[in-house]
Amino acid sequence: MRPHSRQILSVEEAFGNNGWHGELVEGREVLRAGFEAHHTRVDLIAQAYPQLNGLVIVSEAPLVVSGAHLNAVLELLARANKQLTLGGFEMDLDRSMLVFRITNLFERERFDGDIVSSMVHCAIAELDRITPYAAIVRGTREDLLPDLDLGRLLMREDVIPPVPGEEEEEEY
Repeated sequence: MRPHSRQILSVEEAFGNNGWHGELVEGREVLRAGFEAHHTRVDLIAQAYPQLNGLVIVSEAPLVVSGAHLNAVLELLARANKQLTLGGFEMDLDRSMLVFRITNLFERERFDGDIVSSMVHCAIAELDRITPYAAIVRGTREDLLPDLDLGRLLMREDVIPPVPGEEEEEEY
């Protein structure tokens, strides 16, 4: 069995520095972890690509949808992706998983812990943010789906979790 690369070991170190528990997968450049977010439990996979000095962080949560609901969820994800600068949403149709993926290429063999931490935070927050919207789509009666304005749904702020550390602005 070959040892893990410096890249994935630097990801494990970043997890440790944040107090996160992650398990290295034997024989692969992968670290697995789980997080409790505001709306859902998030499974997270960090995969290093040593030859590229690349890192992919994937967060996922189960979402079982079919038929017209699946089409609406796929449109929801496409609309949400238009608003993103980094990363993107996917639907793993084979496993019925809602997925967010973010990738970064690094200059050095040891990945910067702050960047790794930011990628993890982003992957968890984005998946947690889209979960209630997907749940609304899934819970909408099929005969009412054509009336559901997905663009307007994504503008609703009452279902997204508060951002840690952001305080309410005072009105003057």
